[in-house]
Amino acid sequence: MNSSQLKQLIEAALFAYQQPLSAEQIKERLLTEQDVSLNAIKKALTELSSDYRERGVVLAKVASGYRFQTREELGRMLANLWQEKPPRYSQALLETLALIVYRQPITRGEIEKVRGVSVSSQIMKTLQERGWIKVIGVKEVPGRPQLYGTTAEFLDDFNLSDLQQLPAIEPSSTPERTAETATNEREILND
Repeated sequence: MNSSQLKQLIEAALFAYQQPLSAEQIKERLLTEQDVSLNAIKKALTELSSDYRERGVVLAKVASGYRFQTREELGRMLANLWQEKPPRYSQALLETLALIVYRQPITRGEIEKVRGVSVSSQIMKTLQERGWIKVIGVKEVPGRPQLYGTTAEFLDDFNLSDLQQLPAIEPSSTPERTAETATNEREILND
């Protein structure tokens, strides 16, 4: 198989398959009977990425592998193609997700301590159903609370290859949230 045919095969596979594919998966699933090296596949992926650099879709590398996706700057204009609106997430859900992302592994009790309010079961259920978090173990303390962490699907949905791509947060810029802080924030918002 020459390099042009390899690029065409990879391009077609990435368009046809609903999930991202890694170079290893491409080799295992598509090229089992071909003598194609992993380096040749990676080179083809790099060339495809270059080919699509100025187009409406780009080849993106995310945690699970490579996928074609629309250019980020076209997102708002393309959103009108779908009748259903994207879900709107509450401040509480986003705060809970942020704590799990930045402090994983973390227990529900630790999340509640930082936020200063209880975390509803619905928030945890929504995050798990969305595939963004999962139980990754239990903490070896009395009661053995579940430890939560993010998933590869979270990274894929937020267009990240790994957690190192998240913006850094200064410890001093994230004061612990207390019930008093939450009350003060509500008062400021209501003024």
